[in-house]
Amino acid sequence: MRINDISISYLSNDLVNPEVTLLFIHGFPFNKNMWLPQFTGLPDNIRLIAPDVRGQGGSTSGHGIFSIDVFADDLIDFINRLGIEEVVLCGCSMGGYIALRAYEKSPSIFKGIILNSTHSFADTNEIKENRFESIQAVLRYGKRVFAIGFVDKVFTRKSIQEKPGAVDLIKSTIRRNSERNICATQMAMAARTDTTPSLSNIRVPVLIIRGEEDQIVTFSQVKTMVAAIPDVRHVEIAGCAHLPNLEKTTRFNGELKNFLISKIMN
Repeated sequence: MRINDISISYLSNDLVNPEVTLLFIHGFPFNKNMWLPQFTGLPDNIRLIAPDVRGQGGSTSGHGIFSIDVFADDLIDFINRLGIEEVVLCGCSMGGYIALRAYEKSPSIFKGIILNSTHSFADTNEIKENRFESIQAVLRYGKRVFAIGFVDKVFTRKSIQEKPGAVDLIKSTIRRNSERNICATQMAMAARTDTTPSLSNIRVPVLIIRGEEDQIVTFSQVKTMVAAIPDVRHVEIAGCAHLPNLEKTTRFNGELKNFLISKIMN
């Protein structure tokens, strides 16, 4: 689909007259394929859509200036072009940053938010420095080495040993992105705004899911968010790290289903 200066690649189950539309936003540096287990594991009365963020996967880069605000604007335009009046967003990691910023910009089109392995805080100086070091490493050693190192951060050791299909899927999604876009997206995340002050203004139900062994999103960050959001459910999933939708798929899909039935479709 053509949106402004880019073409967006997306997955959709093309459901007609769904009870609810659930739109997935992938994390960095992945693409829409990270949500394939959800497309085969959720009820058939839910319309499922998963786009590639600008410059990731099959979506084009356009003008090449990346920011979370630009990604959020792309998302809002994409939803409007699809003609969807209300949508539930499910964002993983960077996808959560985009979801929260999109809600700030256009709250009326969202019916609910699912925040998976993500938080509302801007980068600290230490995290920014780590991103800049990562950019230098990608430019020097390439995305293959980057992909191998990234896998160790987002999966538990047990998942790496026992779920080779999920690990290979993530490695593949990383390698499909160019070094330039990986670096540009890192810069976009480093420059993002802090959406924490607006959490108390969220007027739709929110589900927060975190893997108990997540090395990237802390329990403390999540608890701060839970205290600020008016209508929120928080779930910790044991035995997984940053990608519970791939590591504990059945539990993850069950939590999404229960949230949609109890909070959105009732």
